[in-house]
Amino acid sequence: MPAAAPVLLVSDHVDGFLHVVTVPDGTVTGRLTGRHISEHAGFLALPGGRVACVDDRRGELLVLDPFADELVERAVPVAVPAEHLACDPSGRLLAVTTGLGKNTAPWSDLLTVVDLATGEAARVRTRAGEPGVTVLGGGDPLVVLRHREPGALAVHRFADLLAAPPGCPPVTPHALLPLPGDGHGDAQAPGSGRVFAATGEGVHRARRKGDALVAEAVLPWGAPARGWYLRLDTRRQALWTTLRGGAPDPLRWPEWTNQAWCHDLETGRTLRTDLGPGLVFRLALARHHTAFTRVHPDGDELVLLGADDTVRRIPLPAMDGAPRRGGTPWEGVQRRAVAASPGADWVAVTRGGHGEVHLVDAETGREATRLRWETPLHHGGHLTLRTRSDGAEGDPVGR
Repeated sequence: MPAAAPVLLVSDHVDGFLHVVTVPDGTVTGRLTGRHISEHAGFLALPGGRVACVDDRRGELLVLDPFADELVERAVPVAVPAEHLACDPSGRLLAVTTGLGKNTAPWSDLLTVVDLATGEAARVRTRAGEPGVTVLGGGDPLVVLRHREPGALAVHRFADLLAAPPGCPPVTPHALLPLPGDGHGDAQAPGSGRVFAATGEGVHRARRKGDALVAEAVLPWGAPARGWYLRLDTRRQALWTTLRGGAPDPLRWPEWTNQAWCHDLETGRTLRTDLGPGLVFRLALARHHTAFTRVHPDGDELVLLGADDTVRRIPLPAMDGAPRRGGTPWEGVQRRAVAASPGADWVAVTRGGHGEVHLVDAETGREATRLRWETPLHHGGHLTLRTRSDGAEGDPVGR
């Protein structure tokens, strides 16, 4: 395999397999079975083209090197169900929060921290909920938990958590910063020591000062909508999300409005681009494009936003079992996952329920090939695309 060839990791978290294939030819270079990767915690980019993820059934943090002879570099026991996964800017110190899993109400308050250099790990109790997490560097590393209902950014010293005794003891935050109770979406800009949390009001910003956080001005959405997902653009210092508007009733999801929202952290410029109605959630960052999938009863599409603000819409074949009018877009339906690498022009999109992945050249908008697997990619599965030196680890939050 050429050293610079991109690789795609494809997970069916229900059937429990993970494949590694080269892009665009689809040659299988690695395979794991009996591994149920947490779709919610996602994949975390680490230096050297490596990837971290959580096996939600075995309760293990996996560090994968898709460019090495042995795919699994390390496996560390962690508490599950995994909610969010993040690391410090060096990629050495990781944190895994727990959340709902298959439960209807928050029940777990366990947080796991791991030092990949030493193999040390510890579990502590924080607060039951659906906490987001970031791990700050710039001195003694800090773990910042984003809590909901009531909302807060809770700051813990990583060293204190790692030194906790056995038995999952409760821990008290070293510092607290108030936050609205509807937070959902986290990002970190490592170079500035800032963390970001998406709420109904906008993006709340906080800057590290010593072992605490100092609040900064909120970035407004600028529209009657809000973002539920937040990520850092490593190609330039910018934040991305999708603003979802319209009636909150999930049965009316085909009427939901969607706008791509991009805020340049250096210039302060915010750009919003209409994506169309329906279900749009996660996004992916290719070399010169930002990719979104839009699911709608009238037809699905891949939407590519160019660096020059151009918009290209690529129709996608329908999915059996796709969300329908009169039903919700979440329960018992198929969806799509999307992946890209800031070091390549390829965009990968799944066709949930069909075991297919479309590989699209973002420069031309053409589908180069369609990969097929023996399992259906339930719920759309989950994907990540890496090159060995794409710099994706500059976003130290799992996606």
